[in-house]
Amino acid sequence: MIVGKPSVAFICVHNSCRSQIAEALGRSLAADAFDSCSAGTQPTQQINPDAVRLIKERYGIDMEATQRSKPLTELPQVDVVVTMGCNVQCPSLPCKRREDWGLDDPTGRGDAAFLRVISTIEERILRLKKEFEQNKMTAGTIL
Repeated sequence: MIVGKPSVAFICVHNSCRSQIAEALGRSLAADAFDSCSAGTQPTQQINPDAVRLIKERYGIDMEATQRSKPLTELPQVDVVVTMGCNVQCPSLPCKRREDWGLDDPTGRGDAAFLRVISTIEERILRLKKEFEQNKMTAGTIL
């Protein structure tokens, strides 16, 4: 993590789909505004293969090459925690700001469901980036 740049952690239960997509898109689309990472309360052994395939097709990002499913204990200190909407109580993570994106899990629901979630995550990443840039947010100024 770069000193001064805010860090955002994307959290969901298995850290295999939505949070991984958000980490990948955060790194790709908003790296100049914030650092991105992800984790899960009950991480799985691998990233969802449909998410991997669709992110690679749409953005050219190979999540399997740079990311893995990991537990909350592997997170660095973060400024912002974004939960994906897993309908479970996430443990309290120290942060300056918390939001829930309330996204349905597309697992097992076909490419159209995945693409809707991916588009929503992209829009929210870009909105968060714009907010950080407009307010010149740093790790010490997160609102």
